[in-house]
Amino acid sequence: MNNQATLEKLKTLRLYGMEHAFKTLLDTGTDRALSSDELMAQVTDAEYDERQLRRTKRLVKNASFRLRASFPEIDFSLDRGLDRTFFLRLADCTWIQSARTIVIAGPTGAGKSYLSHALGYQACSLGYRTLYFNCTKLFPLLKDKRTVGTYQRHMAKIARTPLVILDDFGLSPLDIQDRLSLLELIEDRLGKTATVIATQIPVAQWFGVIGDPTVADAVCDRVIPQALRIQLSGTSVRLLQGQGKFSAAFEVDACANPAT
Repeated sequence: MNNQATLEKLKTLRLYGMEHAFKTLLDTGTDRALSSDELMAQVTDAEYDERQLRRTKRLVKNASFRLRASFPEIDFSLDRGLDRTFFLRLADCTWIQSARTIVIAGPTGAGKSYLSHALGYQACSLGYRTLYFNCTKLFPLLKDKRTVGTYQRHMAKIARTPLVILDDFGLSPLDIQDRLSLLELIEDRLGKTATVIATQIPVAQWFGVIGDPTVADAVCDRVIPQALRIQLSGTSVRLLQGQGKFSAAFEVDACANPAT
């Protein structure tokens, strides 16, 4: 069998990483300097990397993120009180395996959404299915799902997803249906899957935002005790970026260690 036939078969089998790597080795003549074991290792690694990349792209697309973010783009040199070592520990996503919740709270523009997106992109890169929701759109969406009869199916999909990000929690008032949907969402995920909640509302004020004391107590009792809490403060990142500076402080509840 000649090399061209091999390339054609690799393409037919959709082994695109192996096909590209083998073709590159042939074009550069590098294949002649490699043993059969080395050649097989190189093309196999190329196929593995190609599949990992395609998987990550698929997970990112399905997550429906609002913006792009990543751990490498977080500038730890800025004077904002961010514990580099602690935050980088989140990159291994063991907190997802442990079904932990991360609550990121702070004023408008403090970077809550960016950090939650960075956690989401990192999860996708490690193979975790992720869903991003802006709460101002999620609860109206769930109302629509009730109307057309697909509510339970949609909630089951959310419950099964290893990581769900709830952004801008508390910006819009919750009615009785919203409260019950929130409680169901939290209850379904408790101890099974991980959640990131980004909010302008301090945890102490969640009772007022949720509205009903009974539902609020049930939600907070399930979320807060086991959550990793990150409290941001300072002037809006967007404003300060325009001025070429940034000032913010992160307070991390060290008692809620995701690695434990």
